[in-house]
Amino acid sequence: QVQLVESGGGLVQAGGSLRLSCAASGRIFRLNAMGWYRQAPEKQRESVTIISSGGSTKYADSVKGRFTISRDNAKNTVYLHMNSLLPEATAIYYCNGALFGAPMATLGSWGQGTRVTVSS
Repeated sequence: QVQLVESGGGLVQAGGSLRLSCAASGRIFRLNAMGWYRQAPEKQRESVTIISSGGSTKYADSVKGRFTISRDNAKNTVYLHMNSLLPEATAIYYCNGALFGAPMATLGSWGQGTRVTVSS
């Protein structure tokens, strides 16, 4: 069974930083791009960033220059380093396997996510 376990969320002041982690089961992780997504209250889930199996990355315009995605293939883990956080980053963050060219074409079931709250 494919599993995605996100962690690292919390409460942070605007301007602060967090590092999110996503442990993925091998089947979904090894050959696929992995993406981070977020869903703010009363909004649809959106793609934040994605990393290919080879390390290429894409970012939503709203996070470029402040967020960095990385992956550790030996640990089946993908990370999201978030700097200079803004209150509008408040959301539940999820990871999933996806198509690099179509980040919203996700491949697995969603995990529980990890909540990020940025206070102003």
